[in-house]
Amino acid sequence: MNCILFDPIKERNQLQPFTLTRPVSHIRVGILTIHEKWGKYLQTEKLSNLTQTYLQEKYPLHIEAENLYINGSICPNEKIIHEIKQLNEGQALYNNNVLIAMRLNHQTEFKENLPDCTKIESTVDDCNQIQFPQDIFSLNGAEIERDFDLLTAGRKSAEIPEGNQVINAQKIFIEEGASVLFSVLNASNGPIYIGKDAEVMEGCKIRGPFALCAHAGLKMDAKIYGATTIGPYCKVGGEVNNSVFFSYSNKGHDGFVGNAVIGEWVNMGADTNNSNLKNTYDEVKLWSYSEKRFIKTGLTFCGLMMADHAKCGINTMFNTGTVVGVGANVFGTGFPRNYIPDFSWGGTQGFETFIISKFYKTAEAMCKRRNIEFGEIDKKLFEKIFEMTSENRFWENNK
Repeated sequence: MNCILFDPIKERNQLQPFTLTRPVSHIRVGILTIHEKWGKYLQTEKLSNLTQTYLQEKYPLHIEAENLYINGSICPNEKIIHEIKQLNEGQALYNNNVLIAMRLNHQTEFKENLPDCTKIESTVDDCNQIQFPQDIFSLNGAEIERDFDLLTAGRKSAEIPEGNQVINAQKIFIEEGASVLFSVLNASNGPIYIGKDAEVMEGCKIRGPFALCAHAGLKMDAKIYGATTIGPYCKVGGEVNNSVFFSYSNKGHDGFVGNAVIGEWVNMGADTNNSNLKNTYDEVKLWSYSEKRFIKTGLTFCGLMMADHAKCGINTMFNTGTVVGVGANVFGTGFPRNYIPDFSWGGTQGFETFIISKFYKTAEAMCKRRNIEFGEIDKKLFEKIFEMTSENRFWENNK
């Protein structure tokens, strides 16, 4: 059946800035994105997205005679898949008032609350939902475990090369083409997954649960604590704890990143550090795009949320619970503010707007280094985000 992953309105707004540049289902948590998880569980490539209009050109919607609409913030498991497959046309599956899935024909326009749909209550009690940015790292360990089992079932790992120190080898899986040299792999607290053509350089110390996705790399002497995911084509060094890097991002040098979510095409200068614990041990607050204020996370440990195409210079220091918006460029001494709006340029000495044409030039240069084109569709998308977020750049409003 044709499957459509829809953006739930509430969660989409709460998950900004990461959902400014992607549908909810394209968030990475565990080894895979939510979109990829559904494709593997449903054993289908017929997956498209129902998202914001300005994102739809990059993430097109495909509708057929019969369609299964699935909540893009829900991480699937075998139990929920079984219940979804029992749905008939005109039925909707709910879990504690959250819409999980709805089966409709092409003549019925999808809405989150269709009065004519027959509601069926799910009996599943272990279904993870990504509702806030901090959920991405908080639920990452559980999702690495689930994705590991999904990806490795019935398969045999490549041999772990001699010279590595290994604990609990049966929970370590190395894909074809990966290189792991003279490192410590400790899977006693969770699995370790090394993706296709990934590289672990000499002297790395890794504690699971951990995922190094395809074509990603760990630099020499990296220290990685679980639960951490390094997404495809990312390059990471230094010390990392319970963090998720989406893809194509770089933290190539020493410095600490913990309890963090790092989007795509991010570059972090040498010795970038973030705090993940207040000196007072108080609960951490994060800036909420939807509520336009700092809100409680319920967490004592919460570090850095850094959106797509954000950059920071060498020796940048981020305070506990800092949110860095799309396309921001941060540099200079001291601790910048805890919320840095999208397309900001500056630091503790003040901010100005990162002019969109200069942003394009930077994005094009970074993408070219990975043989990826930053094309017209991308430019239109980021121009729209630039316009949408102008009200958040307080210095523009004070002119």
